[in-house]
Amino acid sequence: MDAQPKASHFIDGEYCEDETGALIECVFAATGEVIARLHSATPALIEKAMQSAERAQKAWAALAPVERGRVLRRVADILRERNRELSELETLDTGKPLQETLVADAASGAEALEYFAGLAATITGETVPLGNDFVYTLREPLGVCVGIGAWNYPTQIACWKAAPALACGNAMVFKPSEMTPLCALKLAEIFIEAGAPAGLFNVVQGYGDVGAALATDARTDKVSLTGSVPTGRKVYAGAAEGIRHVTMELGGKSPMIVFDDADIENAVSASINGNFYSTGQICSNGTRVFVHRDIETAFIDRLIERTKNARIGDPRDEATQLGPLISSAQRDKVRDYIAKATDEGATLAYGGAVPEGFDTGYYIEPTIFTGVNDEMTIAREEVFGPVMSILTFADEDEVIDRANDTPFGLAAGVFTRDLTRAHRVVRALEAGTCWINTYNLTPVEAPFGGMKQSGVGRENSRAAIEHYSQVKSVYVAMGDVEAPY
Repeated sequence: MDAQPKASHFIDGEYCEDETGALIECVFAATGEVIARLHSATPALIEKAMQSAERAQKAWAALAPVERGRVLRRVADILRERNRELSELETLDTGKPLQETLVADAASGAEALEYFAGLAATITGETVPLGNDFVYTLREPLGVCVGIGAWNYPTQIACWKAAPALACGNAMVFKPSEMTPLCALKLAEIFIEAGAPAGLFNVVQGYGDVGAALATDARTDKVSLTGSVPTGRKVYAGAAEGIRHVTMELGGKSPMIVFDDADIENAVSASINGNFYSTGQICSNGTRVFVHRDIETAFIDRLIERTKNARIGDPRDEATQLGPLISSAQRDKVRDYIAKATDEGATLAYGGAVPEGFDTGYYIEPTIFTGVNDEMTIAREEVFGPVMSILTFADEDEVIDRANDTPFGLAAGVFTRDLTRAHRVVRALEAGTCWINTYNLTPVEAPFGGMKQSGVGRENSRAAIEHYSQVKSVYVAMGDVEAPY
């Protein structure tokens, strides 16, 4: 597949280019090869994107909601029809195995668009009786929304942001990560093909300066970011200057708690999925695995036994289960964390090196540390790579306190056959997204988002409607107006 797009940006219904913008090289993580060259948006292109979004939003909001829903549904249908092609592009863009992208990227984006297409006509206000008088409310769009994406799920993130925004009558200007610039352009094409007005979903490429310009533009009414906490702080501060609406989906250091009565096989499966899927590059990963001391040996033995079976390879091969990290810099960062964990006294139980025969590309083995304590760097900071920390615990109150001892609060998981305990523990955990006896399942029907420094707002479900719309209250007087004089 030729990964080079027609042009760097998709604005006002067409591809456009300005080669004076800073160069963006898209690198295939499995080989280190440059597969596409694009350019960062210039001020003139940003202006074009914002002007066209503002114009398109007014026309889009004037449509009957059911008409907006039909367009979103057509986008979902096209995504499904072209899933193979889009998944192959996602694999080139991110380095994620095709085995994953075929089921987790364009497919989940289609689910989001289909879900919010169905909700579009149900976004209504209410009537409040006040005796003879009454109040009615209108739920209205915010205006122009800016979406800033991360590099781990570029298609899914673009859809997760665009679907509720557009269902509510907004327009969106989307900036992908500079490391994964390709997939959002295809989505923008599909919106036009499905009947969306030109300018409704624009894609502009760029580095942090472009994101900052979009987030602080006077015409921006809402900013939605998926990214790291440091990036979130900057974007949040910029948006705050204009008192803009924000959704921040940031990082995590999430706990996965395995009690002594847990089904070990299921807990091991979840630990593998919650640490090694997408080569560990998932914000909600359960990277602190708390295992009850009575089952520690059995759990670790089975975990290592199964991890040895991981198929590392070319992500374009559907048999590959573990692909490369996104970049050389990310691999270096992960290797630094592995070295620091060893220096601080953790035991490297498995992995930790570049797999044999994979010097080309940005590969690293799935890595398991045991003997980790709560103060080690590996247990405090987000690694964003295939690195699992195993900690042990003795009782419920202890593990809850330790699990909550983090500035993050994105996700958490509990494994136990005692469902009363499961619900009790989940109530006590400070995390926005929790699972019982599974991990990292994120259906569009369920809200997704974090607490504490892991973010504000929610994506997916009806909850997202609250974050892409605003309520207008109208008091209707049915009688005369009294005044004191």
